[in-house]
Amino acid sequence: MIVSQAEEAIAKAQKYAWAITEPDGHWYGELRANVTLTAEHVFFYQSMGKHIPDAEQYRRYLLGQQQADGSWTIAPDYPGDVSTTSEAYLALKILGMTPDDPAMHRARTFIRRAGGVEAAAVPQLPAELILLPSHLPLNIYRLSSWARSTIVPLLLIAHHQPIYALPNKTSPTNDYLDELWLNPSSKMVPLGPSILSPLSHHADLLSYFFLALDKALSILNGLRNLPMVRAYARRRCLSWILARQENSGDWAGIIPPMHLGIQALLLEGYSPQSPQVQSGIAAIERFTWHDAKGKRLQSCVSPVWDTVLMVRALADTTTPPSHAGLLRAVKWIKSRQILGPEGDWRVYNPSLSPGGFAFEYHNTWYPDVDDTAAAILALISHSPEAIDSCTVAAAATWILGMQNRDGGWATFDTDNDALWLNKIPFSDMDSLCDPSTADVTGRVIEAFGLIISLAKTGTWHVAPGLLDHLLVASDRAIHYLAHAQEPNGSWYGRWGVNYVYGTSNVLAGLGYFADPGSELVRDMLDSGTAWLVKMQNRDDDGGWGEELMTYRDKARAGRGAPSTPSQTAWGVIGLLVTLPPEHEAVMAGVQCLVRMQTEDRGDGGGSWPEERYTGTGFPNFFYIGYTLYRHYFPMMALGRFVRAVKARGGVVVTNGVKGE
Repeated sequence: MIVSQAEEAIAKAQKYAWAITEPDGHWYGELRANVTLTAEHVFFYQSMGKHIPDAEQYRRYLLGQQQADGSWTIAPDYPGDVSTTSEAYLALKILGMTPDDPAMHRARTFIRRAGGVEAAAVPQLPAELILLPSHLPLNIYRLSSWARSTIVPLLLIAHHQPIYALPNKTSPTNDYLDELWLNPSSKMVPLGPSILSPLSHHADLLSYFFLALDKALSILNGLRNLPMVRAYARRRCLSWILARQENSGDWAGIIPPMHLGIQALLLEGYSPQSPQVQSGIAAIERFTWHDAKGKRLQSCVSPVWDTVLMVRALADTTTPPSHAGLLRAVKWIKSRQILGPEGDWRVYNPSLSPGGFAFEYHNTWYPDVDDTAAAILALISHSPEAIDSCTVAAAATWILGMQNRDGGWATFDTDNDALWLNKIPFSDMDSLCDPSTADVTGRVIEAFGLIISLAKTGTWHVAPGLLDHLLVASDRAIHYLAHAQEPNGSWYGRWGVNYVYGTSNVLAGLGYFADPGSELVRDMLDSGTAWLVKMQNRDDDGGWGEELMTYRDKARAGRGAPSTPSQTAWGVIGLLVTLPPEHEAVMAGVQCLVRMQTEDRGDGGGSWPEERYTGTGFPNFFYIGYTLYRHYFPMMALGRFVRAVKARGGVVVTNGVKGE
C-alpha cells in the first residue's frame, strides 16, 4: 500500500515539476529571505534620487510580512528583530507611510521596547586594503568571496563618505527617524568599548587589536592624507569592480555587491546613464519577484541549483532518460559550465583548469563547489555514460583542485579559513571566511563515489588518471568528515538547516565508501544513522523538523520545529543509505511525505507546502526559503524509497506482514 501511495505522490510531483518548467527547459524558484533586502532596495533608489518603481507593490509586500507584535523577523517563526524592523520602518516611511499609521505605530512600539535605534559607528575601511598583495595574511583574497565582492565597492564608498538625502532633505541634525530613538539628542555610540578601558571589557586581545587599529586609522583620517597613494588605491578598486561586472550587468551573483557597485561607480564620477550603471540597475531589477503578495528583492537567484536538483529528482523517480523535457534540461545545465578565464579562485590556484558551475544565471567569477558537485550528480543520474564526458571530467578536475589542506571542501575558495579575520569590526555576521564544511564535502564525495562506483563496473570509463585522483581525494575527505562529526553522530549544516541537512549530505556521500574493511566509515554511518532515527518526530507525524535556533544552541540539534517536507526528505534520504526500506523509521518518514503532499495546481499535479526557511545564508543572521526545496527533495526521497523496495523484489515487510 505505501509503495503505491509513494508512486502516486511521485506521479503528481512529476506533473507539477513539468508544469513549472521555464520556456528553455530549466527551473527557477523564488529565493525568499527577510525584508531587509527589499528595504535596502528602497534606500538604493532614494540614494540616487530616483523615482521608486512599483512603490505600492513594495509597500504591500513589506506590510504583509509584519508580525502581530509589530516587528519584522529574519525568518518565519523566529523572534522579531530590531534591526530588520528598523529598516522596514524606514523603507515604509520613504514609501509614503506616516508615523501615525497603525502598522507604523506597532513597529515603532516594538523598536522602542527593544531599546530604540542606535546609530552604530562605522569602522574605518581604507581603500589601500586593495593594495595588499595576496601572499600576506590579510588581503582581500583571504576574505570569503561574498565579503570580498562587498567590501571592495565599500572601500570607495567609505572614501567618499556620502550623505544621501531623505525625503525631508539633508541636515546635520536630521530628525526623520527621531521617533525611533529613546534619546534622539545623542544618536552616536562607539564601535566597541574604549581602547582605554580595561582589557577585560573586550572580547579578546585580537578584538582589542582591531579596535585599536580602527581608532588609529580614524586619527589618521582613514589614510586620506596620503593623496597619491589614495588615488592609486581608488583606481585599483575601480578597476577591480569594473573587471568583475558581468556583460549582463551583474556582480558576484548577489545583491549587496550590485547595490554597492553602482553606488561606488556613481561616486567615482560615472554618469547615471553610463552603460555600466544602467546594466547594473537592470540586473538588480531581474532579481525582483512580483506576485499577489507584492514586489520584493531576492538576495540571489538560483536557476542552476534548482535545475540540477530537479533533474536529479526526476532521475530518482525513474523519468526516462529520453524524455524530451529532461534532455532539454540536461542540455541547459551543460551550457552553464564556466570555462572562461575569469575567477577569483585562480589567485591561489593559477594552474587549475576551469570547469565549475555557478548558482545563478550570470556569475562567471564565482563558480561554487556545491553546485558543481550537484551538477555532476544530476548529469550522471540522468545518464551513467556522462562519467566519460568532457563536462563531468572538467567539473571533477576543478573540484579536485579546490580541495582544502584539511581534506574538506568549502564553497568558493581554497584554504579560506583564517577565522581570526572575523574579529575585524566589519564582521558583524561572523562570516568573513569560507572554510571547509561537512555538508559541501558530503556532496562532493557523493559525486566522486558515484563516478568511482560506475567506473569500477568496467562498463563505463573515466579520463586516464582521474579515478586515482578521485580515490585519494575521497580518502582525505573521509578523514576530514571523521574529525568534523559531532559527538552525538551528526554533522553541522552550513548551507541548510542544520544538522539534519549536514548529516543527510554526509551519509549520502559516505554510503559509496562503506566497504567491508572500512571500519571508520562504517562507524560514521552507524552513528549518523542512529542520530537521524533519534531526531525523528516519531510521536507526531514521522517527519523531521529542525529549528533555526540550533545554530545558536547545538543542544537543540535536530529538533524543535514541526516537520517540514524538505527536512523530512533529508531524513529519509539519509536513512536509506544504511537502512532497508521497510525499517520503521524509513516507513514513517515516507508516510509523512505522502500525507504532506497537499498543494494542487488544479491539473492533477501535486507538491508540498513549506513556509519555514530551511536554507542558510549566514548562520544566526540570514536564512533563505528555497521555494523548490519543498518539491525536489521529497521527490528524491520517495523515488529512492520506491527504487529500494523494487530492488528487494517489490515487497516491503512491516511487523511481519508483507505488502506492496
